[in-house]
Amino acid sequence: MAICNECGFENPEGARFCSSCGVPIGMTSSADDPTALHTSIIVPDGSFDLPSVEDLPPNALATLVIRQGPKKGSRIALEGGGQDVTIGRHPESSIFLDDVTVSRRHAVVQPVDGGFLVRDVGSLNGTYVNQERVEEQILNNGDELQVGKFKLVFVAVGSLN
Repeated sequence: MAICNECGFENPEGARFCSSCGVPIGMTSSADDPTALHTSIIVPDGSFDLPSVEDLPPNALATLVIRQGPKKGSRIALEGGGQDVTIGRHPESSIFLDDVTVSRRHAVVQPVDGGFLVRDVGSLNGTYVNQERVEEQILNNGDELQVGKFKLVFVAVGSLN
């Protein structure tokens, strides 16, 4: 059984997300999967705390920290490798946000030379960076990304160049 760090629900072995609350279960380590682009780090008490370099996988270039929404405090590391991070209500999204304000396929974060680009993929409610609706935009350290009722802060771990 896989126990959810957020609500304590007992999920079937191998589950990626909690069947009760939708929080990602455990971590995907880039050491275990060299193609992995993200890692979810759950803060058990749900507090909002920006990560330090020691909290992230060694290959992390940046992280998204959920500042507002049911998964407040969750951190998603963004690593190199050229793969996109999908955001949406679809259970197989890299960042699964289970709420009706989020489209099944809402947005994507793509690594680009020296940074990350967020792109809306035809969502109903739009994707916002610093409270402005965007179709696509390069993320800068400290930018607030809003997808539905979820607000995430983009934090560059070090120099992205």
